[in-house]
Amino acid sequence: MGGNEVKWEMHPMKPKPVLARIWAALFVTILAVSLALPAIAAEQPGNKSSSVRAPVTAGAPPGGVLGGQSDSDSWRQIRRGQAFQLSGTKTGTPVLIKSTGEEWRSVRNGIVSRYGGYLLGVTLLVMVLFFLLRGRVEIEGGRSGQFLPRFSELERMIHWFVAATFILLGISGLILVFGKYTLLPLFGPAFFGAVASASMQGHNLFGPLFIAGIAFMLVVYAKDNLPKLVDLMWALKGGFLFKGHASSWKYNMGEKVWFWIAMVCGTALSTSGIAMIFPMLIEDPDMLRLAVIVHGVAALLVIAPAMLHIYIGTVGVEGALEGMTKGEVDANWAREHHDLWAEELLSKKGSQAPEAAE
Repeated sequence: MGGNEVKWEMHPMKPKPVLARIWAALFVTILAVSLALPAIAAEQPGNKSSSVRAPVTAGAPPGGVLGGQSDSDSWRQIRRGQAFQLSGTKTGTPVLIKSTGEEWRSVRNGIVSRYGGYLLGVTLLVMVLFFLLRGRVEIEGGRSGQFLPRFSELERMIHWFVAATFILLGISGLILVFGKYTLLPLFGPAFFGAVASASMQGHNLFGPLFIAGIAFMLVVYAKDNLPKLVDLMWALKGGFLFKGHASSWKYNMGEKVWFWIAMVCGTALSTSGIAMIFPMLIEDPDMLRLAVIVHGVAALLVIAPAMLHIYIGTVGVEGALEGMTKGEVDANWAREHHDLWAEELLSKKGSQAPEAAE
């Protein structure tokens, strides 16, 4: 080759401006399509997994689902129990949800069970404090050995019949109300389910027997439990809570108050219980919910004083239980707790009561 040396140099190839713009436009297009694909797929008809809804604009939206109304407004209308035009609804009120059911649940499982539990707890505390501070109320003059008839066989039979059914109903009812808070965490669902089912069956079985017993008790016991002026004096003197004598007839004011609480609450329990066992007698669901609330409140209001009655009648006062087990009481006990009744009974028999100890 000639005498001149040829030198080769490598220079980078520069793309032409037009080709660069094409590549950039293609890249932006691909990126935009990839980002828009999920939204496009979600809007396809029949896609049930869609969580994206097209914004509501002026006029009828696609599908005509909500119209100009938001989800919260629709749900609020449903919860307030407002009527809707429902297809296929021929009977009843055309509502989707009745908020009274949720309100009933919150009252029954909230207010009633919470404050009812407080009431029973306070009652138990009062019993413990009474035992620690006052102790057992003994017969101050000692036993005389002379006995006075206090309760007839009919009175005792009715008392123990009502007492037995009341205790069975009370225990089963407390299990139904408080069992899920106490038994369920301790013993598990299998045990609690069996106990709760047995409690419900027993409650329904003994309920009608309790109603009959309450009716007979009202007829037999009411005449001696009418209020008298001496009952007010007994209350002002504190009864047997403090040392000192407080006169009374066959029943003192405390016993009379307990009797009428039992009668009033027993009547409320009976009527509401009938409505719960036979719901077809009441067509209004709201009245049935009210019956359940009345039943629970009346039960708790009568169980609390019943606890005090059982304590006083057994270990709280010496000689008190003998009236319901034997039908007769010691004369000194009668003069100490029911002196007016004892003196009247002794005068009719033409005998003289033993003198109280100095």
